[in-house]
Amino acid sequence: MTASTLAATSRWNATDKLPTLGSWHGQHDGAVLLKSKEILVTGGADAAAAPLDRTALFDPATKKWVTAEKLAVARRQHSVTVLDNGDVLVAGGLGSAALSPALTSAAVFLAQDKKWDTKPVPSMNEGRWGHSAVLLDDKRVLIAGGFALRSDDTVRALNSAEIYDPEKRTWTTIEPMLDARAGHAALKFGDGRVLVCCGSTAIGPGAFAPLAYCEIYNPATKKWTATGNLSEPRFLHQAVKLSATTALVVGGGTPGVPGDGTFDAYTKLSVEVFDLNAGKGTWTAKANPLPGGRGRHRAIFLGSGKVLVIGGTAGETGYRGTLVYDSGADSWKPVAGLAEGRWAFAAAALTEAPVTEVLVTGGSTAAGLAAANPPAEDLAAGTEIFTAGSDV
Repeated sequence: MTASTLAATSRWNATDKLPTLGSWHGQHDGAVLLKSKEILVTGGADAAAAPLDRTALFDPATKKWVTAEKLAVARRQHSVTVLDNGDVLVAGGLGSAALSPALTSAAVFLAQDKKWDTKPVPSMNEGRWGHSAVLLDDKRVLIAGGFALRSDDTVRALNSAEIYDPEKRTWTTIEPMLDARAGHAALKFGDGRVLVCCGSTAIGPGAFAPLAYCEIYNPATKKWTATGNLSEPRFLHQAVKLSATTALVVGGGTPGVPGDGTFDAYTKLSVEVFDLNAGKGTWTAKANPLPGGRGRHRAIFLGSGKVLVIGGTAGETGYRGTLVYDSGADSWKPVAGLAEGRWAFAAAALTEAPVTEVLVTGGSTAAGLAAANPPAEDLAAGTEIFTAGSDV
């Protein structure tokens, strides 16, 4: 991005409303960019946390949403992965608002035909929600971790992992992770290895502990190995690849950790950068923290070491604030804010890096006593597009 190609000031512009309101509370269940440059959203949760079966496509040329064929099985906290051929794999999730057995089912959206494949996709070997999903260099998809039902009123984190082969249409269980986790982030580095970081594990009914542990999966050896740990455990965070060997983790929550005056009691202020470091893997806490803690936000890599951090929450109301982090300078810059504060929303870059436009849609704006009709959440109706300016 250069100043000559950008507008003077970054801005958000409202565009077509999402046909069906909803939110996405997972790390890998939100919007994805298709090869056609359209944005796909599918599934999610309504205001009462009931799963949705909707599928919608946003056309950046017309700035309009088009409703597509519904999912056969409504789901939330599932995974959505663009395959090498441009189709989209949807896997797992929860099929109800209440605790229920995790879904094992999967489906493939045929991007060119804009409909779901009628040829059955085999079910996963183990049901899960809140898991990670990453496309590997060999065109297969790595699914790892997540939650599953332990009893009628408790859940357990999973360390199991499996790989989907789209050519053979098979699921294969692989070596489990070192640590059971859910709500974690996972991303692939330039050499094909996959970093899994943070997340949480269940420790009792409705109680969860954040993790600082991280590990790496090597598709060549089919092995998981421990790597550097973060200085602070977190979940509800965001992780973004900065380069072929580095990644950024920002924000997140720390359930069960009391405030000690060094960080926000609800959300993390700290920023940490991971470096593969010849395979050893190290984390470095950056000197300049977030101007304010936030969780359930979204982070998009813009290019040139810069990351756009959008929205989020630390309680019951959505944040409008938008920031740009420059990893090279270790500096934060506030830019134009959202018209509608939100968290647990879908976000996707409209282009590959260097990114000049980012779309956000859906999400929650208020919960608890801040919502109009608790316990239902207030949902965001609008879709907004961020256009980067020379201030980025």
